[in-house]
Amino acid sequence: MKLRVLAIVVCALSCLGAHAQSWPNKPLRIIVPFAPGGSTDIFARLLAERLAQPLGQSVVVDNRAGAAGNIGAEAVARAAPDGSTLLMATTGVMAINQSLYRNLTYDAARDLEPVAFVASITNVLIVAADAPLKSVADVLATARRAPGTLTFASSGAGSSTHMSAELFKAMAAVDLLHVPYKGSGPALLDLIAGRVSLMFENAPGAVPHLKAGKLRALAQTGLKRSPSLADVPTVAESGVAGYESLSWSGIALPAGTPREIVQRLNREINAVLAQPDMRQRLAEQGAEAVGGTPEDFAAHIRRERDKWTRVVRDAQIVAN
Repeated sequence: MKLRVLAIVVCALSCLGAHAQSWPNKPLRIIVPFAPGGSTDIFARLLAERLAQPLGQSVVVDNRAGAAGNIGAEAVARAAPDGSTLLMATTGVMAINQSLYRNLTYDAARDLEPVAFVASITNVLIVAADAPLKSVADVLATARRAPGTLTFASSGAGSSTHMSAELFKAMAAVDLLHVPYKGSGPALLDLIAGRVSLMFENAPGAVPHLKAGKLRALAQTGLKRSPSLADVPTVAESGVAGYESLSWSGIALPAGTPREIVQRLNREINAVLAQPDMRQRLAEQGAEAVGGTPEDFAAHIRRERDKWTRVVRDAQIVAN
């Protein structure tokens, strides 16, 4: 009986090894948990175009928008762990939503396997071009003089645009009033019109309006200045020491995917990220190519999850 069980185990392991060695043997899907057109979707399409040739299979992008990324993330978490279904994993999906949403049907830490850190994007603290606020110092002074009178727009509860402001509030010890919108588009329109005071927007969404003279950038949210916004100081430089809030994305697979597949996909993604044209395309979106090992990405996710869990808990934010 023991010999029979051992034979079954050996056979199963051999089959897994053979499957991993022959991977990929069918087309791949990158599930983007947001609508087309945003930075996450753009990054996924840039990757898909460049991964098809070295992998020898077509790579398609499948947009599964809804519930702050949770619909798409759950689809990948429940997919077969055969390396054919990839997730364009984001800050929210991997590090924020687990503490924000009470009834999630997946656990990112348990059900998703980090593969590669693709890109990091700074957010930008912006105001209307004619707003009286000219600097972070002005924001802090006004917020302390009249708590709760400054409003900040976001693309929705739990989004990076929301959480960046919550972290700012906590670290600067100021009171700002949250005005959530259904996406950055309408939020930016109201910011330009002066209906809200300020916003922490992803750089790709902010830069066109900055160039058009409709908005003014007060600060960016990385610890170092983004090359695409070299003249804009960081929040940390502007009086809130240690402040950092970045939007980021990478690739994840369903938990249980054979290690050989994870490592092969990681190598191919790193090779794509090393291509000068890929780095240039990301830079045009206000993003920085990152790369690294699966372990590097997993460690980054753990640090981010710890940080945002504290912010959500301390601010008592609940999305549902």
